[in-house]
Amino acid sequence: MGKEQQMATSIIENLGGASNIKTLMHCMTRIRVNLHDSSKVNMAGLKDVDGVLGVVEDDTLQIIVGPGIVNRVTLAMSEETGMNIHAVDETDPMDLEQMARMNKDAINKKNATPFKQFLRKIASIFIPLIPAIVASGLIAGITNVALRLDANPDSSFIQMLGLIGWGVFGYLAVFVGINTAKEFGGTPALGGAAGILLINPGLANIKLFGEALVVGRGGLIGVMLAAILIAFLEKRIRKVVPAAIDIIVTPTLALLITGFATLYILQPVGGFLSDLITKGLLNLIDIGGVFSGLILAGTFLPLVVTGLHQGLTPVHMELINTIGDDPLLPILAMGGAGQVGAAFAIYFKTKNQRLRKVIKGGLPVGMLGIGEPLIFGVTLPLGRPFLTACLGAAVGGAFQALFKVATIAIGVSGIPLVFLVNTNQMLLYIIGLAIAYIFGFIFTWTFGFKESMAKDI
Repeated sequence: MGKEQQMATSIIENLGGASNIKTLMHCMTRIRVNLHDSSKVNMAGLKDVDGVLGVVEDDTLQIIVGPGIVNRVTLAMSEETGMNIHAVDETDPMDLEQMARMNKDAINKKNATPFKQFLRKIASIFIPLIPAIVASGLIAGITNVALRLDANPDSSFIQMLGLIGWGVFGYLAVFVGINTAKEFGGTPALGGAAGILLINPGLANIKLFGEALVVGRGGLIGVMLAAILIAFLEKRIRKVVPAAIDIIVTPTLALLITGFATLYILQPVGGFLSDLITKGLLNLIDIGGVFSGLILAGTFLPLVVTGLHQGLTPVHMELINTIGDDPLLPILAMGGAGQVGAAFAIYFKTKNQRLRKVIKGGLPVGMLGIGEPLIFGVTLPLGRPFLTACLGAAVGGAFQALFKVATIAIGVSGIPLVFLVNTNQMLLYIIGLAIAYIFGFIFTWTFGFKESMAKDI
């Protein structure tokens, strides 16, 4: 039995058996499961499974195992339980509604604030899109670098590279619409249709109140509003429409009402909210400068711990759509860099071989922008190094804010993000990254770690 199969078997046993697993999903580093009865989970045993770096207890239980291996372990769990990965995607809309009601009490018991619940919803919409966004963003960034190095923009290779890299961003509204409808209990295809409403080139030929509509106005916020509305209408209409004509009447009415509501109301509202968020952030970074960068980068890692950082994806996209680049991502990327610096300090200072082994395994992916193995396997369990890593991140974030470093697309942080940074700012980003490494190391070495902390690791 291979390591992944052993992990899968142990995880299933500690989750209360295959029969206790309701849905099975995964993101870049975490296995995400919904359970029938959370009281059957052996949490201590789950955390002790060899290869499990940490567990986040939420309405969806998140088991951190790291990038790459998460795909193989989830597949092994799927084969052992007979469940489809992303099984939640295949359930009936009414089942999703029932599932939401069942999870409501559990969320309330954990004292989840409305804001946290909102971020969880947004995160659930964007988590399945991360692999496509990361891959496309990196390819788009490489294309941009090639063009700045005087590559021929008319060559077939460069044009194909640009097509591959930028394609998903052109149709991201459709994917977001699909996932939003799914998250709110509607039919995914109708959510996609709602998303198309805001990016259809035909919008430019329509005038309302004497002005032509703007393609893409409202951005992903408008898309989510439209998809939420169509999911809401679909469920309400279905309750009053006879079953014999449901397949014809329900989606037609839902799409028709959503279409007019989107053009007259939701697109302008989405545009207003988009402007409010993007202009607010830009003013924060411009006015606050170094101080804003310090605070944003220094407080980002706690958001990563909860898994809610994915909820910021539409904010990054709106910045790119509105001003052409994203000055927020390089600042937040320093969170992972501070972790790397802290991990290096612990590695060179500790004599605990098990801890050194964990750090050795987590550092390469940490430098490539996947910080969770270091967070959950090293700094967070130790306590104080997590705080000193945040301090190191804060210094790096202040530097990025000072020079207004920005990216042309979104993707993973760390070293790969250099390809997405405006080409005239690449060196500045690398310097900021090095600063976060160095200060994360210094803070952790001087007062963030002592050997006695490693005795229970």
